[in-house]
Amino acid sequence: MNSHYLSNVGISHLRDAFKDSEHISIDNDFCIVNMKFRRKERQLNYPFRFDGILLVWCLKGRLSVSINLNDYILEENDLFICVPGNIFKLNEIVGEDDELHYVCIAMSKDFASSQKVDVNKMFSNALTLLDNPSVKLSDQETSLMVRYIQMMDAVVKSDLVYKKESVQSLWTSMLYVFADVLGRRSRSAETDASTTRSRLLFEQFINLVARYHGQHRNVGFYADKLCLTPKYLSKLIKNATGRSAPDWIDSYVILEAKNMLKYSNCTIKEIVYKLNFPNQSVFYKFFKARTGMTPSEYRNS
Repeated sequence: MNSHYLSNVGISHLRDAFKDSEHISIDNDFCIVNMKFRRKERQLNYPFRFDGILLVWCLKGRLSVSINLNDYILEENDLFICVPGNIFKLNEIVGEDDELHYVCIAMSKDFASSQKVDVNKMFSNALTLLDNPSVKLSDQETSLMVRYIQMMDAVVKSDLVYKKESVQSLWTSMLYVFADVLGRRSRSAETDASTTRSRLLFEQFINLVARYHGQHRNVGFYADKLCLTPKYLSKLIKNATGRSAPDWIDSYVILEAKNMLKYSNCTIKEIVYKLNFPNQSVFYKFFKARTGMTPSEYRNS
């Protein structure tokens, strides 16, 4: 089993993983890695949570990435975003071309917070990010991204007193450009006030689920956090996504359980404890009802 089960990876870990590649960084707050490798090389090929915002920009070749156990193929000029709380993994290179070139741009959560970057507001259509967290850049957008990265590289290598603050501003500006690209690509914005409220509450709800699903699976807990009744919250989530609130909560719990079963040395008894199930029997029934397999069968599959 891989001992790296759901590591909370930060900038220092990211920098170490790509230590042989060209990169620039500011303390443990910000990093850009210019990564070129062939098929035999592997970095970060296990599931992890990045403690911040991570962009992966594919410049050459094809790269398979996974977010929350959903796989995506990145090709030339595809830009992919991983926001805090998501489970991320770099997978195998796809295709016959062994050469791959991509750029990782990372910012710690604290660094983003100090710049008052509201990711949820920036990416107002959270469902778009859940459905497809990548976008293909046009030639004009690619040129703009290149200029941003070149400027950040120049600032980091300079003797500017306010180097860190300058990079923060450039990063925030670049992130807003990406949000604009994503917004224009997504389906037309909805104007109905009730629908908008449902979607905003869904974003708040899913952020809470990402944080607390290991301890709380009852809709009432999340309704209380949002100052709503369980019935009203369930109705809003159903209207916004077509899926029930318990279904979203269970999906995150199953995701966590699958990762522990596949990528940790935890016994099933330990997993039952970590996910706050009353006993193994309840966990077995929960897992099999949603996957069609027992935890042991999934671990050995």
